[in-house]
Amino acid sequence: MALYQINEPEGQQGQTEQRRAAGIDLGTTNSLVATMINGEAQTLPDNQGGHLLPSVVRYSDRQSPIVGFDAKNSAFDDPLNTLVSVKRFMGRGLSDIQKVADQLPYEFVNNDSGVARIHTVAGDVSAVEVSAEILKILKDRAEKCLGGELYGVVITVPAYFDDAQRQATKDAARLAGINVLRLLNEPTAAAVSYGLDNKAEGIHAVYDLGGGTFDISILRFSKGVFEVLATAGDTALGGDDMDRMIAEWIIQEAKLVDKPDPKLLRRILSVATKAKEELTQSNSTVIDIQRADGSVWHGQLTREHLNTLIDPLIKRTLSPCQRVLRDAGITKDDIKDVVMVGGATRVPRVQELVSRFFECRLLEGIDPDRVVAIGAAIQADILAGNKPDNEMLLLDVIPLSLGIETMGGLVEKIIPRNTSIPIMKAQEFTTYKDGQTAMMIHVVQGERELVSDCRSLARFELRGIPAMTAGAARVQVTYQVDADGLLNVSAQELTSGVESHIEIKPSYGLTENEIETMLRDSLSHAEEDMENRQLKEQQVDATRMIDAVEAALAEDGTVLLDEQERRDIETALEEVRKSRQANDYRVIKQALERLEKVSADFAARRMNASIKHALSGHKMEEFSD
Repeated sequence: MALYQINEPEGQQGQTEQRRAAGIDLGTTNSLVATMINGEAQTLPDNQGGHLLPSVVRYSDRQSPIVGFDAKNSAFDDPLNTLVSVKRFMGRGLSDIQKVADQLPYEFVNNDSGVARIHTVAGDVSAVEVSAEILKILKDRAEKCLGGELYGVVITVPAYFDDAQRQATKDAARLAGINVLRLLNEPTAAAVSYGLDNKAEGIHAVYDLGGGTFDISILRFSKGVFEVLATAGDTALGGDDMDRMIAEWIIQEAKLVDKPDPKLLRRILSVATKAKEELTQSNSTVIDIQRADGSVWHGQLTREHLNTLIDPLIKRTLSPCQRVLRDAGITKDDIKDVVMVGGATRVPRVQELVSRFFECRLLEGIDPDRVVAIGAAIQADILAGNKPDNEMLLLDVIPLSLGIETMGGLVEKIIPRNTSIPIMKAQEFTTYKDGQTAMMIHVVQGERELVSDCRSLARFELRGIPAMTAGAARVQVTYQVDADGLLNVSAQELTSGVESHIEIKPSYGLTENEIETMLRDSLSHAEEDMENRQLKEQQVDATRMIDAVEAALAEDGTVLLDEQERRDIETALEEVRKSRQANDYRVIKQALERLEKVSADFAARRMNASIKHALSGHKMEEFSD
């Protein structure tokens, strides 16, 4: 397997003019933009001095979309046209979103593309289009502050965003007219903020629990190099889920209808969010909800009961924490500290359980809402070429293995999970049948041994392969993952030079539990998977052997074999045919060994006959030097 190193893009050497660059944290609940001012990374305020921009967009049939606080304030009165938390829909198909659609006050639209769209009075919009409206506001804020057009922006994404979700983020930036210098994983951005300020060499954990996503990453910082050792998480777990837990409790306690109308549901979710925030500072809070009949329910939620409601969610984050330690090959004792990122980490119960799990100090010196945007701004300044002497290097990783389907429905992993990016890896494959002139390349993602247990990303064909005997063609398949975590695949037949390639752009991303399930199943089914893989491999070998022996018997059986020899080979051949239907690879292997043994002399005679035929009519001197 050939391995190529893809270098970072070189900075503009010798350039003195400072390019305008910014870092954007495109969040589920709130978004921010930051830039370098007088050598320091700072988040930028709006005209009222607020730094957070609520990730909320309201659509109207009479004016342009409204973004931010004004949109958020209209959520009660116009819930169907006021869209919040759309980051959770990025890169997802309608079938994925419909699993939680009953908890959301939106009208989702079915369409042929598979991309989820939401019906509004201004038309049907996708999460990409909604995110673009948010990005436009942040871009405008940065350009006003810097006094001119932005050269480029680093946008942060959850480390566990898959290829579709990353591509959707880049599409949103393109719609907003933004040049994306890099998609940077949120935990890595947070580590940049802390690492550069504190020169904190060593191994750190970054626990990032935002409004809609969770990431846990293990990083090593040494001599200006940030190396991500491993990452894990859940792209559909965050503070929004805590709000929903509280909302469900309110609905039950207040004896409201099972499915409140959109306006009431929005009001309940808002009250739930407020209660969660108040309980970060106090031990209890009063909740008032007006019922449909006009009566008002008065309730009280204590911090102790809140902990009971949200404990299952927080404990869901600890399973990836355990796995990421194992993947990184370290123990809790190796962790120097834990960087806390995301607004949901303000919840005292989160801090308590995370501290108990890692058994080390939690870093909260930088506002958890701002730390990601600050790290992105630092990286944007470097990528824009403003610091040509800066030696900081970021080595991020891919969250799941990337592989290819081989004969028998098996997966050959090309790039294992937690491989540093950018990366290019190539591997050679060959044809299965004589005269084969085309090959189907099936790109898959996951940790299991069989294609049926992994996620299909894309398929494409390589045509024009010269007709050769099976196994003679040399097809090199190259996987290239760029610094944004996006994948390109190419295939080339080396003797002829014919080539084909594809940019992996699936129409939607992984469902909320697929990544966790993939990794968990890869461990719990490891022994079973190996058995299945060996069975498939033996079945493929058996098919190949049957085809080869049948062809040889048809061509030379009557000439080179006596009756008993032919009968022995045919008997062994029938045993292989029967064993191929068995579910035990050992049975197939034994039958193949028997066939190989009884047909060995036949194969030798055919070889000798071929050599004699090739030499016929020639003298030995013709073949000498």
